[in-house]
Amino acid sequence: MKVLLDMNLAELTSLIESMGQPKFRAKQVYDMILSGKDAHDKCNLPKSLLNVLEANFIFQPVVIEHTHTAKDKTTKYIFRLHDGNLIEGVLMKYKYGNTLCVSTQVGCKMNCAFCASGLNGWVRNLSSGEILGQYVAVNKAIGGSKSNRLIDKIVLMGTGEPLDNFDNVVEFLRNITSDEGFNLGVRNISLSTCGIPDKIRALADIGLNITLSLSLHAPDDETRKKIMPIAKKYKIVDLFDALDYYERVTSRRIILEYILIKDINSSVKDAEKLAKLIKGHSYHVNLIRLNEVPERGLKTIDSATEHAFYEKLSNLGVSVTIRRTTGDDVSGACGQLRNYYMKNEEDK
Repeated sequence: MKVLLDMNLAELTSLIESMGQPKFRAKQVYDMILSGKDAHDKCNLPKSLLNVLEANFIFQPVVIEHTHTAKDKTTKYIFRLHDGNLIEGVLMKYKYGNTLCVSTQVGCKMNCAFCASGLNGWVRNLSSGEILGQYVAVNKAIGGSKSNRLIDKIVLMGTGEPLDNFDNVVEFLRNITSDEGFNLGVRNISLSTCGIPDKIRALADIGLNITLSLSLHAPDDETRKKIMPIAKKYKIVDLFDALDYYERVTSRRIILEYILIKDINSSVKDAEKLAKLIKGHSYHVNLIRLNEVPERGLKTIDSATEHAFYEKLSNLGVSVTIRRTTGDDVSGACGQLRNYYMKNEEDK
C-alpha cells in the first residue's frame, strides 16, 4: 500500500479530486496526517472518504514503539515501520528549542568502524514519507500538531547515509519546508554525510541551502581508510572540492565532524595535520568524543586529550567547538539502541 505522507499537497489534491471529492478535502487530509492522525482518530472528514483511504493507503508509516529518556532529558526513540522494520531517532532539548535527529535508511551501507548503524547491514531506503513520519510521530508525542510545531530543528544524522538515499531525502526536505507543510526553515536543517562528491554538488544545485556536515574523522586519507570504508573510493581532496562548491553555491559554512578515537586520530600531531589539511578553507570543526560501541572495539579518549586537541586546533587558527555529549545513558550514538533492541527481539 502507498504512504499518504509520501505525497505533497498538490499530489494529494489530484488524488482526492480523482475520487470525486471537492478540492478542499485534500487540505483537510494533509493537515490530518501531518498532525499524526489516522483513519480512526476524530476528524472532519466524511466516513466514506476515510474508508476508501484506509483501504488503499497508509496514514502513518512510522509508529513509536519504545521511548528511552536520559538524565539530561534527551529522548531516544525506536520506530516501527509499516513493514515491521525498525529505525531510531533522537530528540534533543536545548534552551533554544527541540532538535530531532532522524534516520534515512533501514541499516547502513557505510559500515564505519565507530558506528553501530552498519552492524546489521543495510535493508532498504526510507521513503520521503517515512522520514517525515518520524518528525510527525515525535511532534505528536510531545503534544504538537501540524499547526503547533514543537520541533524547531532537524538533523539528518541517524541511521543511514542521507546522500545514498538522495531522491527521497530531497523530497522530504521539500515537503517539510513547504508553506503547506511544517514550513521549517532551511537554516534549521542539517545533513550529515560520509561524503559522496557528486551528490554533494547535486544537493547544492537543488537550492535548498541546508547546513551540510561532513563526517571527516581523520586528518589524512590513510587514517580515514582504516575507520571509514567509503574513504577507499573518495579522497579527501575530492570531498573538499565538492564541499567548496557547496559553500560557493549556497553561501552556507561547512561543518567538519571529527570523532576523537583513542590511538587512532586524537593526538596533538593529528590536530596539527588536521589544521594543515583545512588551511585555506573556511570550515568549522566540531569535535566529538567517541560514544563507544562494544562490538567495534574502539575506545574513547579522556577529557585531557580532548582539551589538548581542541587547544592545538584553536591556537593554529582553526574555528572549532566541542560538541556537548547527550544521551549517553540511552545508547545515544547512531544505531546503538536499534542494535540493542534487535538483539533483544532475537533472544525472545
